[in-house]
Order: sequence, then C-alpha cells, then structure tokens
Amino acid sequence: MAVFWKPIAGRLLLTVSLTLLGWGVEGQGDRQGKKLVSGDVTVYLGQGRDIWRPIIHTTSNVSEISCIKSSFQLRTFDPEGAIFYGDTKNGEDWFVLALKEGMPLMQISIAGSLVSVMGGPQLNDGKWHTLEVSNQDDFVILDVDGSKGLVVGMGGPAKQTEDSHAGVLRLALGGILIDKGKMMIQFDHKMDGCVRKGSWLDLRVPWEVEVEEFLPCYQDILPGSYFPGTGFAVFNTSVFPVKEYEGIKIELHGDFSKMHGTILSIKAPGQEMMLTLTANNNTQEVNLSYGSQKISMKATFNKLVITFLDELLQVLKKQEKLQDLQVVSVKNSGFSSTWGNGRLAIGGLLGEGEDNVGSQFLAGCLDMIQIQDRDLDLDFAVKHPSISSHSCPA
Repeated sequence: MAVFWKPIAGRLLLTVSLTLLGWGVEGQGDRQGKKLVSGDVTVYLGQGRDIWRPIIHTTSNVSEISCIKSSFQLRTFDPEGAIFYGDTKNGEDWFVLALKEGMPLMQISIAGSLVSVMGGPQLNDGKWHTLEVSNQDDFVILDVDGSKGLVVGMGGPAKQTEDSHAGVLRLALGGILIDKGKMMIQFDHKMDGCVRKGSWLDLRVPWEVEVEEFLPCYQDILPGSYFPGTGFAVFNTSVFPVKEYEGIKIELHGDFSKMHGTILSIKAPGQEMMLTLTANNNTQEVNLSYGSQKISMKATFNKLVITFLDELLQVLKKQEKLQDLQVVSVKNSGFSSTWGNGRLAIGGLLGEGEDNVGSQFLAGCLDMIQIQDRDLDLDFAVKHPSISSHSCPA
C-alpha cells in the first residue's frame, strides 16, 4: 500500500496497526450493536471467534496520524499465531505481523508485490518481550528487547505519488481481514498469548469487539494446556496412524492430584464408549474404564502412559523415578476399528451426535499431551474457546 512506505505519514501502516493492541477491554458503549473498547490494558489474543476473524478491529483516517513509533509487550508459549493486521484500499494493500516457529514473521503486500521476512529471537518462552516498530528511511524496523529483530526494506513503492495523508486504514488484532490464501507464508492463526503496556500512536478511535466476552491474561503462566472446566477439545482418531506391532500410545503429564473431571475419552459414532479417564479431586483418585475393565489409581503420579495392543491394555504410572505398570488383558478389544473412525476428546466425555456434546469437563492443567510420541497441539482440534492450548495459570 503506497501510504505505508512514504515518509512520515506514509510509512505508518505497521505502527498504526500496533495501535490496535493498545486498546483494552473496558466497554465504551455500542456502535450499531457492536461493543466498543479502548484503553491501554492487557489483551488476551486467544479469544474464541470464527476462523481467521479478528478479536477487535477498527478504521481510521490516515490524516489523523501524528506519531510514527509504537511499542508493546508480548508473552506466549505458543510458537505460531497472528498478532495484528492492517490494510488500505479495502484489503488491496496489507500488512501482517505473526509468530511462526516462535519467531516474528512480517508479511507485506504493496501494489501487487509480496514481501515476507521471518527471523529474530525466539519469543515463545513464556516471558514478556518488548517489541518496538519504527520507520527509518525506506525501512520498517522491528526491535525486540532493545535489539534489532527484523528489518524490511521497501524502496520501490515509496516512489508512488499518491497522497500519503489520504485514505483509510483498517486495523485488526488476533486475525486478518483478507483471504488467508493471499499470504506468501501460511500459518495457523490462533495465538495463545497476551499483549500489554502498549505505547501507541495518538489515535483515540474506539475498536469494535468480535467476541462475546474477554478472557483473562493470568499474572503467571506455565507451559501446558489449561482446561477451566467449561469444555473440551476433539480430534478424529484417524489422523493418528497406528504403528504396526506397536499399537497406540497416549502419554499425559501433569499433577493428577489437582485435576477434576474427564481427562480423556475415546468413542466411535454409534458404538459404546471405548475408554474414559477421569480424575476426582475429592477422593484423590484417577479412574480408567476400558470396555468392562476398570482401573482405579491413587493420584500420586505426574506421568501416565496408556498403550493399546491387540489384546492388552498397558497403563504405566510414574512419579519422578518411581514407576508402576499395570496390564489388563482384553479379548477381542476391537480398538483398531474404533480408532480408525472414532473421536478422541481431551477434557470431556464424548456424546452422540454431530456436535459431540459432552459433559464432566476437566478442570486442571495437562503439562504435556502426546499421541504416538508426538506432542498434541490443541490449536488443531475442534475445541471450546475457554481452553488455552499452550499455557496454564501458575
């Protein structure tokens, strides 16, 4: 977009977009039925919403911009997701800042040309990092914690003669307003992270809210997947291949004595429940049901490994260096056919129907979830918006 890379007002799309992150979660009224927010407060980026739609968005005239530098703090354990977006010409020219593989990723479309740059320090370590964006000559510079992070040079479009003080900017937080296929580098948009302490441009326009309510940013966090007891995450089991002669292995890490509700359930449509794993914080027990077989365990462990074999179910419990292996013999278990077209729910009990409406939701944190020795990312599940995929309150 031509206005982005012209001197002073023209190079402002990146820093104008950052203003979006500075508006807070205090309602300011209503604009055609939309809740409006403003203020310099902490914002959680992992709000539940339609795919790729932003959490909040607004428009502003370029002529109202008088500042060319913005900064904010970002904290996340999530390696991938959208932070903010801005465009002009109704999306013809646009800019996106995101994380991919834990590093900053900037993508720019200007006058039909695409530019992307990715690199800098890893930002998904759960610590607060200060990001500052500024314009110097023909370059857009992203500083991270006082050091150069990314530099983008766009000299060509700056030669255009359009009025850099005219036009409208659309700004969005936590999502984008264009077709994701237009981006040069694809990424998953969901970001389990927070921004705070924004020092933004001098704009004072309100922002429209796209979510029903704002979820909190916890003061201290640890890596893991957090279930507040209001929903679960569902996967199709067919996406996890069965290893020949090795069966299926599910590994869960966490303080099981602090969990309550259904940790795991597996079921195929039209069939009986294959497996349920539940925790009872009152009795300090963890119970596993596999068909007619039942196992009751004291919740004194922090690692649980469940392995399905043709006619055996192995359950390994481990607390630090101590471990206890239980083996249940199951004749004609049929786990292979169930796994081939079934569903796996983390944090709830699967029900019947297309919506898989369940109950007995989990309240607690799973430090790690692995299926077939691979970490499970809940961002790729159909999940309740209250679930945090990569962080737990400490």
